[in-house]
Amino acid sequence: MTKILITGKDSYIGTNVKIKLLRNNDDYLVEELDMKNPNWEEFDFSTYDVILHVAGIAHVSTKKKLDNLYFSVNRDLAIKTALKAKNEGVKQFIFMSSIIIYGEKINNGYIEINKFNPSNAYGKSKLEADIFINNLNNKNFHSVIIRTPVVYGKNSKGNFAKLLNFSKKMPIIFDIQAERSMIYIENLAEFIKLIIDNKSSGVYYPQNQDYVNIRDTMEQIRIIENKRFYRTKLFNPIIFFFSCLISPIKKMYATKKYNKEISIHFDNNYNLVNFQESIRRILSKEEDE
Repeated sequence: MTKILITGKDSYIGTNVKIKLLRNNDDYLVEELDMKNPNWEEFDFSTYDVILHVAGIAHVSTKKKLDNLYFSVNRDLAIKTALKAKNEGVKQFIFMSSIIIYGEKINNGYIEINKFNPSNAYGKSKLEADIFINNLNNKNFHSVIIRTPVVYGKNSKGNFAKLLNFSKKMPIIFDIQAERSMIYIENLAEFIKLIIDNKSSGVYYPQNQDYVNIRDTMEQIRIIENKRFYRTKLFNPIIFFFSCLISPIKKMYATKKYNKEISIHFDNNYNLVNFQESIRRILSKEEDE
């Protein structure tokens, strides 16, 4: 039996990974540790095979007063947890990094994975933890860095949730080609399971098998909701103009993606759910199948 400790209680990713591992499977023992408890450092890591570190501040803010908090939680806490795991003999440490470490200025829409350019404290704190933990990797301590793109799924928060709500209300869809690397939560949970099963180490870039087009996403949501929509290019010049001035619009309609070749991990066997099915599951009132 593989014993796994999720450091970060009730997180979106951690909860879904726990469900995945425990679903009809007696091969794993999964527990969670509340990292907000000041006594967490007294907890014994030595009995666990794997630490999955998901504790962190997920939302992005430009408020300078939050910078210290980002570095304290996303960098310092992550590094401290990884060092504790290594010192106490844990075999594998999985750190959830982020595509945000590359910033927003992307040439031709494709990310060059060796060029880091975080634009805010969230990205910088993630990057510094990412690099430090990756350098801890050796034959006795397998560190895993997962640089996820946007993670979406039922009850997820952040930009995808905003896009979902916007799409339900907006019948006019702007015909703009803007592709993103994204990963559905169930695919990510399967990916992490494979990381654990294969005792892997190194840096990984999982994503859905196909890029996600913002225009097609909005259309798919309207179709499943049985709502009419109208595609138009009429407002594209206005959108492009305001995207230069307003950051949320720029992010929404900017192309930002990993090359598919760097994401072929485990022969792509982690991509269990295609995009259309993922949207159907998100909008369904029933639990994911």
